[in-house]
Amino acid sequence: MRKLLFRVSAFVLAIALVTPLLAEGEESILEKVKNRGRLICGVNKELPGFGFLGQTGEWKGFDVDYGRAIAAAVLGDPNKVEFRPLKAAERFPALQTGEIDVLIRNTTWTLTRDTDLGADFCPPTFYDGQGFMLRKELGITSLEALAGATVGVTAGSTTELNLADTTRALGIEVEPVVFEETETLYQSYDQGRCDVVTSDKSQLISRRQSLKNPDDHIILDITISKEPLGPVTVHGDNKWNDVVSWVVYATFAAEEHGITQANVSTFKTENPEIKRFLGLDGSGGMGEKLGLSKDWARHVIVAVGNYGEIFDRNLTPLGLPRGVNKPWTQGGLLYAMPFR
Repeated sequence: MRKLLFRVSAFVLAIALVTPLLAEGEESILEKVKNRGRLICGVNKELPGFGFLGQTGEWKGFDVDYGRAIAAAVLGDPNKVEFRPLKAAERFPALQTGEIDVLIRNTTWTLTRDTDLGADFCPPTFYDGQGFMLRKELGITSLEALAGATVGVTAGSTTELNLADTTRALGIEVEPVVFEETETLYQSYDQGRCDVVTSDKSQLISRRQSLKNPDDHIILDITISKEPLGPVTVHGDNKWNDVVSWVVYATFAAEEHGITQANVSTFKTENPEIKRFLGLDGSGGMGEKLGLSKDWARHVIVAVGNYGEIFDRNLTPLGLPRGVNKPWTQGGLLYAMPFR
């Protein structure tokens, strides 16, 4: 019996030592957002399809919709969100200092970012990979042929490091041209100040549309990295990370079960898990455990739809295929944890 008690006590102590907690009396981000009545979300403003300002000054994009989804879950209103445009190098300082509540800006989950930058990652919302765009007239089809080329990259991104690793492994030398702003990167490439531009393939596809003559440029059929992109919260506020994570899972689960913006308000089911998910089981327990209303998931789907609807609205018009960004039931990587 003593051995059992010792083991239980040691286990509890170990959990306490590795689980970061808010300081005593410190307000959680969930409480801050509720008291403020507004979510502050760090986004990209220069990436059509993911985060950008429309012609009427309205924020649009895949990542922007996830900001609205969180606001809908927490505050019951997708419009109660302020979007803060951030450069790549500004992302993590803004998160660490509390300037933003959540970062949703095409940010790759890596080990060093997870451990060194005071960040906790949520489930990836988009699985991507780094590629290369260049002019057709160069006639280049392989990475080895890039030897001696000038390659444009964005500062403060995984792109820079991946480029260095890849060229070193291939034994070739290129000349990186580093830009602080995404807009400047593509303008400079379009003006011929660098031979090649490298970034996530989704970004290359998005930005090719803005070039002077899009058809003059190709994206090589080569992927050099894994880029799982998704929301990020500050390290140590586990409850807030839970909220953001389960909002993401809600969009996955809704698509898996055929729940859409159009039918969520009248959706009928006898499936116990779906009833819990939509707050129809009478207990409201799922929302209560997150510090949200019992129908928080319905607010999310009413606001932005399921994952497929978010993708089709923002990314399909760019010509981006779903690829691995399909539900697991369709052979993709999107998998919601159980709502139980």
